[in-house]
Amino acid sequence: MFFDFVKSKSVPIFNRHKKITIRLAMYDNLSYWEKKNFFHADVIIVGSGIVGLNAAIAIKTLAPKTTVLLLERGFLPSGASTKNAGFACFGSISELIEQEKISGTDGLHALISKRWKGLLKLRNLLGDAQISYQNNGGFELFRPEQASLSEKCVAKISHFNALIEDIVLQKNVYVQADEKIDVFGLKGIAALIECKLEAQIDPGMMMKALLAKASSLGVQILNNCNVEELKVESNGVYLKTNQGAFTCKKILLTTNAFVNELLPELEVVPGRGQVVVTKPIPNLKLKGTFHYDKGYYYFRNIDDRVLLGGARNLNMKAEETTAFGETELVQEALHTLLKEVILPETNFEIEHKWSGIMAFGPKLTPIVEEVQPHIFCAVRCNGMGIAIGSQTGQEAGEMVFKSLNA
Repeated sequence: MFFDFVKSKSVPIFNRHKKITIRLAMYDNLSYWEKKNFFHADVIIVGSGIVGLNAAIAIKTLAPKTTVLLLERGFLPSGASTKNAGFACFGSISELIEQEKISGTDGLHALISKRWKGLLKLRNLLGDAQISYQNNGGFELFRPEQASLSEKCVAKISHFNALIEDIVLQKNVYVQADEKIDVFGLKGIAALIECKLEAQIDPGMMMKALLAKASSLGVQILNNCNVEELKVESNGVYLKTNQGAFTCKKILLTTNAFVNELLPELEVVPGRGQVVVTKPIPNLKLKGTFHYDKGYYYFRNIDDRVLLGGARNLNMKAEETTAFGETELVQEALHTLLKEVILPETNFEIEHKWSGIMAFGPKLTPIVEEVQPHIFCAVRCNGMGIAIGSQTGQEAGEMVFKSLNA
């Protein structure tokens, strides 16, 4: 007899002369082997994004015999790791000005150092070809009505070049590049500042390579497994999920903007980023990564297309959500920027739309700490997940490893 097991649903079972209705859940039918081999690990990491995978890789590299299980709520990594714009950046001038106000000069230096180390770690771990790394430069653009902001940013070029020189080991990384405005086919732009070290990657290729690397080290990854509750016990942590109960010695939460579902006390605010991609455009002039309006808008070339995202500053409260989706206000703003500035006098069609969920907070540094006995977190990448994710994951992995061996 064959049974169709479905979670939380009555299942009719026919036995010759009479029908018997029972209620079964998938995890009520687990075998001895499944319970023994899939539902316990030394370390469980929740969230299979860039931070979670790098943490798992770090732990397995330090302690190959340590069992590491990674639980992911979605079919693919949820949040931003496969939904971001693929900017390998560490900050445009206008962004750095605002960040220096928050963290101070020394704090900003430390933050940029983490971002740069994270990018180098990602490239060294996977290789440039595996992530489609392309250093085409990054450009911040200013309209005529932004003359005061433009002048302020230009005046700060030498300051930030000096600040990052010992980090990137290069001089004059930021330069004025007004002569490239026409080269890129931009319209209505009065000034352009270039960052010579800004690059772009393919986030999907990056995640495939990270998943393969983690698997090769023996990291077990289970998808469609949503953690609903955590409970610290005398010998570790109990996890209630939609697929059954798990146990571990240590747990690391790397769910970024979604972490408040399990740890509501953390200072983490979600930020939805809406993204559009055009159909292929013949003879596309655009090449590189571009920032506008203090980084709230961002665009780049990809496969002869234009990718454009942002505009959440038009209604910050509405975009402080973990719900995926789009709004008419943001979509109209993105379309207008494409039509008036990025692709003037060029016919284009939007072919892809999606959104990703980032995490922000009052401080620019990620939260990497043990928040309760045996419970750790590595979250709040502040929109810089590509740059800071690998370094954050490694730091978190090392922290959990030390706790296991304390």
